[in-house]
Amino acid sequence: MKLELKNLYDDFRDADTIKAFAKIIKEDAKKLDKPITIMEVCGGHTHTIMKYGIPQLLPENIKFIHGPGCPVCIMPKERIDHGYILSQQEDVILVTLGDMIKVPGSNGSLQDARSKGADVRFVYSPLDCIKIAQENPTKKIIFFAIGFETTTPMTASLLDSVIKKNITNVFFHINHVTVPEVMKELIDSRDEHVDSYNHTIDSFLGPSHVSVISGGKIYEEFPRDYKKPVVIAGFEPVDVVQAISMIVKQFIENRCELENQYQRLVTRDGNVRAQNLINKYFEKVDLFKWRGLGNIPKSGLKLRKDFEEYDAEVIYKDVLPLEEIEDHKLCICGDILRGMANPPECTIFGTACKPSSPVGSCMVSSEGACAAYYKYGNLINAKK
Repeated sequence: MKLELKNLYDDFRDADTIKAFAKIIKEDAKKLDKPITIMEVCGGHTHTIMKYGIPQLLPENIKFIHGPGCPVCIMPKERIDHGYILSQQEDVILVTLGDMIKVPGSNGSLQDARSKGADVRFVYSPLDCIKIAQENPTKKIIFFAIGFETTTPMTASLLDSVIKKNITNVFFHINHVTVPEVMKELIDSRDEHVDSYNHTIDSFLGPSHVSVISGGKIYEEFPRDYKKPVVIAGFEPVDVVQAISMIVKQFIENRCELENQYQRLVTRDGNVRAQNLINKYFEKVDLFKWRGLGNIPKSGLKLRKDFEEYDAEVIYKDVLPLEEIEDHKLCICGDILRGMANPPECTIFGTACKPSSPVGSCMVSSEGACAAYYKYGNLINAKK
């Protein structure tokens, strides 16, 4: 038989397997002392949950709340404005990944900047910047880097190649963030500008792609120090329902542990080579502002001082503003990213704010919760 990609994921989308896990969950949920709330940190999980109608398979005493695991969604307006301003500089080509081009800042999106004549390009791989730089030797190529631990090694690899090839016209605006710090913030807000959260997160679905890089070890503190079980889960619907079943069993067995459902790809130590490359070029920033969550200590990365000659924030510091910018008053992306609200609770959801004309970042990204509800909401409601 010819092996096709479809053969590799069919079993992880098998309806009978999903229903079997749903039945186990419903039986186990009857033994719970109280309702439990599960936060999926990753936007990829949010889309799987919505696309396959998983909430409709669960009993009423198991609830989902959505987290801030969408790198485009959590980007504050002031950093989007940095990209916009950099794209306007003389002889600059601004390069970024996918959805980032559509996120609105206070001056508009990078797409708007491009419509006004700026040379803004999106790429599928940061390494494409090398070809752009070689084809445009008189231009300054600024890579606007975004993402969690998943994409950080690619940015580090780009810088590594730039240095080894002695390419002198590639620079970096770093917006990489890390998962464990924001999980701690969600449990216990410490930012004085953000009201304390009034939800209760009982457990987490751990991000899968992040965990491939960083390893399961980054979550060990949550069951140990915060009494919050974590189950690392793959992105397919069978992965998710199996992980939910594992969480429910922990509660009925009075356990609080880190478990790894995604053992086919995630190990405890992760990709050590990628971690070493990250540590070679990056260090933690004291504070990084997340949209809706405020300034979170040690949650972002920057280039190490030895590599400041490649740092666009240093080179263009005189034109990049530092003041914080508030979100649109009608947009509740901040509440959604904190797990305080669901997209349909927003008064402009699906009307003034749609994927074709997004007001907030959660509607822009393919991993955003608003985009997931907009795309799959009618299917979900039809199943009720």
